[in-house]
Amino acid sequence: MDKTELILICLVAVALLAIVARKIRVPYPILLTVGGGVLALVPGLPAIHLDPQLVFNLFLPPLLYPAAVYTSWRDFRANLRSILPLAIFLVLLTMTATAYLFHVLTGLPLAAGFVFGALISPPDAVAALAVTQHLKVPRKIIVILEGESLVNDATSFISFRFAIAAVLTGTFSLGQAGVQFLLVAAGGIAVGLAVGWLATQVQKRLDDPPVQTMFSLLTPYVAYFSGEKLHVSGILAVVIAGIYYGWRAPRVLSGRMRLQAVPVWQMVVFILNGILFMLIGLQLPEVIHALPPGSAMAVAKLAVLVLLMIVLVRFLWLFGATYLPRLLSRTFRRKNPAPWQQTALIAWTGMRGADSLAGALAIPFVLANGTPFPGRDLILLLTFCVIFGTLVVQGLTLKPLVRWLKIVDDHVPEKEERLARLKANEAALARIEEMGSSNQARPESIERLRAEYADRIRQLSKDTSHEESVRRLFSRDFEELAREALETERDTVIALRNEESINDEVLRRIQHDIDLAEARLQRRR
Repeated sequence: MDKTELILICLVAVALLAIVARKIRVPYPILLTVGGGVLALVPGLPAIHLDPQLVFNLFLPPLLYPAAVYTSWRDFRANLRSILPLAIFLVLLTMTATAYLFHVLTGLPLAAGFVFGALISPPDAVAALAVTQHLKVPRKIIVILEGESLVNDATSFISFRFAIAAVLTGTFSLGQAGVQFLLVAAGGIAVGLAVGWLATQVQKRLDDPPVQTMFSLLTPYVAYFSGEKLHVSGILAVVIAGIYYGWRAPRVLSGRMRLQAVPVWQMVVFILNGILFMLIGLQLPEVIHALPPGSAMAVAKLAVLVLLMIVLVRFLWLFGATYLPRLLSRTFRRKNPAPWQQTALIAWTGMRGADSLAGALAIPFVLANGTPFPGRDLILLLTFCVIFGTLVVQGLTLKPLVRWLKIVDDHVPEKEERLARLKANEAALARIEEMGSSNQARPESIERLRAEYADRIRQLSKDTSHEESVRRLFSRDFEELAREALETERDTVIALRNEESINDEVLRRIQHDIDLAEARLQRRR
């Protein structure tokens, strides 16, 4: 079978798995993991070998960038005290514990253990978004999980680079690595801010959605390669550029651009995830055959021990970091309540995903002297096992666990959304009244649109659902008036986001409705 045909068949398999996932209401990364494992069992499939650095450079930037763009800066900043320890210290602790376990049980160099530990220490941003988006839990839990999975990639992949360098050179200095870590991270933040600013300036000066979408697809690569060329963290540059761009985008981008770019990005992330899991599935048979005869049971035991290790470390860290300060300070305990049920849920939700796969595939095949990279095949296999265990076992048990822990949704986003819609419609109605009093539109158009907005305000005041649309469009005069009202709505919800009355998720939902209403006006025209 030709490799091109094989890749096309794999893409069809990815699409079918996604359809099945939607039918049975299971997050699609879980079925992609299962599909990759099943693919490894199919006899006769050719192995596909890609340049390790190409895999890392091609897949990671676009997988991380949209998660950063969709981050709510208000919620992220408000929970920074909870997010940063998870994204930095827990990653380093998990990496170290896993490295020593790997070293002791396999006899491979400790540096190779740190390579493996760096790969599996961070929960994945895409997996976290996919698995948690339908959970009915307090918004704070989702924010912490998504924020952790976004920032921790920078910590883990900076550590991954150091570990690879240690294996290749055979030398490592903890003090020197610590200083370099800080410099690389600071440089990545600076590059990310610069690229994010540049991207918003370019987008602000364009009004061509296909071209703008292409530039948005290139932005994470510009951030990543700029960081790498300057020898700082390209991954952190991508994350910071995404957060900056996501904050500025509501003001910079047109509705037409958003309506076209969002589906493109969803497709790109979906395809890249699918290809990664299929690639690892195609490489697993060769990896398994390369293991010593009779070692299957030993590898299975090692995979189970690693899984238990990362879960145990996460539980110990979360409960220790959450409750030790509360035991030592009554004031802190009173001001920062933390129900144990929520802590347990966050501790259990640590799914690994495509980011770890991309890193595993990026491990060099050989060292500088031509000898094989120590334990590369074993690291690949164990990484897939960890992803399989966390995504399938933890991912599928989340909803039953939420019910068992009796965690209930606080409906904060819904309340903020209703309030924002009400204020936006009231502002639009006030603008319509202002235009009517100054005779800027015909009385019949004013009256028609006034009735439309007054009806929406009545519905929102009763807390009933409604569709954000504009109907009965007859005249150009009415269209211009409706467009002015929609622009007033958009300005109002952006102002509410800037005042931190609502988060970015609420802004995007309302803005999407406004964009659709604006697009309907343009089509009628």
